[in-house]
Amino acid sequence: MRGKTVLPAVAMTAVSMVLTLAVVVMWLGTAVPWPVAVVVGLGIDGGWLATLAYERRLAAQGDHNRTVTAVGWSFGLIATGVLVAHALGEDSPGAWLAVAWLPIAAKALWLVHGLWERTALTPSALGAIRGIQQEARDEAAVARARLRAEAATEETRLTAVTQAGARVARVQARTAQTLSAAWSTLEAARRGEDTGRALTSVTHRVAPEVTPRWELPVWGPMESVPALETGPALTDDALDVLVDQIRHSEDPALSYREMASRFRAKGHAASEVRLRAAWKRVVA
Repeated sequence: MRGKTVLPAVAMTAVSMVLTLAVVVMWLGTAVPWPVAVVVGLGIDGGWLATLAYERRLAAQGDHNRTVTAVGWSFGLIATGVLVAHALGEDSPGAWLAVAWLPIAAKALWLVHGLWERTALTPSALGAIRGIQQEARDEAAVARARLRAEAATEETRLTAVTQAGARVARVQARTAQTLSAAWSTLEAARRGEDTGRALTSVTHRVAPEVTPRWELPVWGPMESVPALETGPALTDDALDVLVDQIRHSEDPALSYREMASRFRAKGHAASEVRLRAAWKRVVA
C-alpha cells in the first residue's frame, strides 16, 4: 500500500531532475562551458534532493521543520522557473511548457505521501476497525429483523383479535335476535285468548273446582341477592388450631384437600394462602 504513493513521487522527481539538468545544460551551454552548466544543473537537483531527504528523515521521526519545507519548495520553484524560462526562449514553447509543472507536481506528490504516512494504520488496527464495523452492521441487521418480526407478530395478533371480536359480535347479535323472537313468541302466547282457554279447559278436567291463572315468565330486570355476611377473620393461632383439629379428626390424618373441604363445610372462612400456610405450620 505504501508503494502506491511513494513510487509516483519518486518517478516524477527523477523525471523532473533529468529535465532540469538537461534544460540547464542546453540553456547555459552556449554561454559557459558545458561542465559548468552540468555543475549548475546538478547543484539545483542536488539541493532539491538533499532537502527532500532531510524532510523524509524528519517525517520518519514524527517531526516537521517549516524552514526545510520552505527550502524544498524553493528548489522546486527554481526548477520550474528554469523550465519555463527555457520554454519561453524556444520557437515552439508548448512542449516545454507542458512539462514545466513536473517539479511542482513531484513536490505535491511527496506532500501527499507524507500525509498518508501520518494517517496510516497498522494491519491489526485496520482489522480491528473492520471487525467493529462488521459487528455494528450485524447488530443493526438483527435489530431491524427483530423489529420487523415484532411488527408482523403484532399485526397478526391485532388481526386475530379483530376477527375474533367480529365473530363474537355476530354470535351475540344472532343470540339476541333468537332470544327476542323467543320472548316475543312467549309474550304472544301469554296474552293470547286461545292459549288461556286451552289451558283452562285442560285444568278443568283435572281439577274442576280450581280456576287456574296461567302466567308465563316475563323478561325483565333481576333483583340482586345480598352477599353473605362473614364473621371476623381468624387469627393465625386460631386457624392453626382448627386446621390441626380437622386434620386429626380421622385416622389416618386427612390430606390438605380433604381438610380444606371440611374446613369450608363447617362455615369457616380463610384465604387459600393463609389456609395453606397454616397447614404447613401444623405439619411442620
